[in-house]
Amino acid sequence: MPKLKTHKGAKARIHVTAAGKLMRRKRMSSHLRRKKPNKVTRKYAQKLLVDKKDVSRLSRLLPYG
Repeated sequence: MPKLKTHKGAKARIHVTAAGKLMRRKRMSSHLRRKKPNKVTRKYAQKLLVDKKDVSRLSRLLPYG
């Protein structure tokens, strides 16, 4: 059976934890940053869990993650 290719866009955006969970960053973090309050910009530094509906779709893009 041939090797599976990793989707490079998903690899750059999705982080797989040691437990196998998928983490993502928030969107709009760099757009119009000066207008946003400091509280909001701090929230962009945190990573979020990927929704349960999207896990199966994204895990297909990251076969060895």
